[in-house]
Amino acid sequence: MASRDPPASSYKGPEVPSGIALLTTVPFAFFLPELVFGCWVWILVAATEVAQPLLQGWVMYVSLTSFLISLMFLLSYLLGFYKKYDFWQVLDSLYHGTTGILYVSAAALQAHATIVSEIRDLHNYFINTAASFFAFVAALLYVLHAFSIYYH
Repeated sequence: MASRDPPASSYKGPEVPSGIALLTTVPFAFFLPELVFGCWVWILVAATEVAQPLLQGWVMYVSLTSFLISLMFLLSYLLGFYKKYDFWQVLDSLYHGTTGILYVSAAALQAHATIVSEIRDLHNYFINTAASFFAFVAALLYVLHAFSIYYH
């Protein structure tokens, strides 16, 4: 008589390199640029005179939260915590996809704050321009990471 137990899954997810090799393979190589560009967004927005508190508050929230969660993901890969869970690849893809969408919205709001700051102060305009550029680059990196981890 046939067993009612479901068949055991023999699927093993893709192998994740350990140590420094983690930072040289796609999609994990996106972690450091995400952290660097996200940190620059956070620093540059904090360095300006906030003309639009609600808009730039959202940019700060997205950049800081994304920085901290991405850092936790990177540490979980470096320390091997991901090995305890089967769904790590889906979780990583969902996080980076969602963060990419949030970063696009934050980058658009930062670009609007940049346009508004052009009228007031040229120094803040240049800082806001750099923050907008880094926010769009960070958004692109998060989207690329989401797709590459999904297809990894």
